[in-house]
Formats: sequence, C-alpha cells, structure tokens
Amino acid sequence: MKCVICKTGETRPGVVTVTLARGETTVLVKGTPAEICQNCGEYYLDETVAAKVYAKAQEAADRHAEVEILRYAA
Repeated sequence: MKCVICKTGETRPGVVTVTLARGETTVLVKGTPAEICQNCGEYYLDETVAAKVYAKAQEAADRHAEVEILRYAA
C-alpha cells in the first residue's frame, strides 16, 4: 500500500514497537506486526492487531501502571 504520510513510499510487512500513553500510563508493545513504509518509516496496524494493542494498554491504565513493556503475542 502507498504511505498516506509521505505519499511516495510503499509499505512492507515488519515489526515495530508501539508506544501508547494515557494519563500517567505509558505502554510499549514490542514486536508488533505492522505494515511499515520503506521511505519514511510510518507504520500501520491492521484492525485486529490494533484492537489487541489498545486492550493491553487499557488494562495497564486500569491498573494505574506507570510504565509497562510488553511483547506482542498473537
């Protein structure tokens, strides 16, 4: 797919570290599958992956974690 940010790069499958912050909670999810722009590095998560990452971040926020580092598991 063509990158919507730089408009010139094509995306390829890969893995990224997703960083999410809400209030006082920061969550890093390493090894997250994504489509990554080969030109600018912008990444795109599919709906299933995004839902799982957001759910893990919400769980951390609900526990009032300050920083949580997770590895993505399918």
